[in-house]
Amino acid sequence: MLVDTHCHLAATEFSGDRQRVAEAARHAGVSAIVVPSVDRASFAAVRACCADLPGCFPAYGIHPLYVAQAAEADLERLREQLADSRGGRLPAVAVGEIGLDRFVAEPDLAKQEHFFVEQLKIARQAQLPVLLHVRRAVDLVLAHLRRIPVPGGIAHAFNGSRQQADELIRLGFRLGFGGGVTHARSTRIRQLATSLPLEAIVLETDSPDMPPEWLAGARNTPDQLPRINALLAGLRGIPAGELARVTSANAAAVLPELRLPI
Repeated sequence: MLVDTHCHLAATEFSGDRQRVAEAARHAGVSAIVVPSVDRASFAAVRACCADLPGCFPAYGIHPLYVAQAAEADLERLREQLADSRGGRLPAVAVGEIGLDRFVAEPDLAKQEHFFVEQLKIARQAQLPVLLHVRRAVDLVLAHLRRIPVPGGIAHAFNGSRQQADELIRLGFRLGFGGGVTHARSTRIRQLATSLPLEAIVLETDSPDMPPEWLAGARNTPDQLPRINALLAGLRGIPAGELARVTSANAAAVLPELRLPI
């Protein structure tokens, strides 16, 4: 059993073959897929995707690269979306994808921070973990997390330092690894993925983005997760089955609403 903790299966890149992609993942052994939103407009698409496809679980949030077009009313809609999902067949497993991104040219960091802080408050009130997007802003994200504690979560596609990783773990987070670890030149990511405690790691694809080395330049899909798992297990020197078992347990522990098959 494998869990893809970050997969944008509701994205338009999958509009022509979403069901086939999900079925291929299930046949490959991916039992659960967490599907995060990126803005208010995608809340409905994420919910519909997860309602239609077995094993898919929604997360709702406003991505830092989408806050430029966001309005205050979107935060209220997020609260409503989380409240509507609570106790139903498709409860939100997290608030996400949220965070900060200083990689893009001329980021509106003030607005990013405002929406990040408000969404942390929403997650804290809802008692939900968060899915973090962090690029060149780990220390700033950590500062906000210390000030506004939430029930842990996942630092998606983590690429920070070991010291930053240890602090995120201390705050109740797991660290997500996916296609990046398959690239031989990604030495820092590989060092982290092989040296961190196994209990701190979860797996992801970030499909359709961040393809593994063997799909460079192509669309990424969640059925690639078993091969990513096998490669990382080899780097760590453990059986692939052990890595799959532990990372799935880690995902279930940090995302309590994730309902995995027994």
